[in-house]
Amino acid sequence: MINEKPFSPSCERNKEAILEVLKLHIKNEAGKLLEIGSGTGQHATYCSRSFPELEWFCSDLLDKHSGIKMWLDDEIEERKQKNLKNNLKEIFSYQVMEDSFPQGNFNYLFTANTFHIMSWEHVLHLIKEAGENLFENALFIIYGPFNYRGNFTSESNAQFELWLKDRSSLSGIRDFEAVAEAMSVDGFELVADHEMPANNRTLVFKKI
Repeated sequence: MINEKPFSPSCERNKEAILEVLKLHIKNEAGKLLEIGSGTGQHATYCSRSFPELEWFCSDLLDKHSGIKMWLDDEIEERKQKNLKNNLKEIFSYQVMEDSFPQGNFNYLFTANTFHIMSWEHVLHLIKEAGENLFENALFIIYGPFNYRGNFTSESNAQFELWLKDRSSLSGIRDFEAVAEAMSVDGFELVADHEMPANNRTLVFKKI
């Protein structure tokens, strides 16, 4: 049980850059977004403010929920005091390959810093489930580090890979080409590949 509100320095650093890219692809209109691997909930509380007409759903492992709820509760209370619309919705319990994919006719899937943590098998399973559950023209937006043509984009990413492998041999920075191919197999096409700070990328795929 989390007693203190969790805080991710990396979320704080990258939230503005991520939001600017989300604004390029997400419409502020009635719809639903599912965030896979919400972590602390910092991205959800910050980014969702810019899309008040869009319902934002968090998801993560059950042991993350209390921390996410702290962020959501504080944000909802602040919006109430400022007479701002609350578009933050329920938290789904979702572990890839363990739980059923959250149901909700989502227009957007967003995930940050998950592909390199999960095993490649889990990445492929998530992509497959997204392909099975998202409707035509839905967007799948993925933030994190990626390799290109089998090469690291920076020395810091190469060092990060060593840290990931030491933590779990199944983790690792994924190859852009392999992700794009898997997405294509499951019915997605690449619509954007954005360069981000700190040698990260934001990939945007559309269900066709």
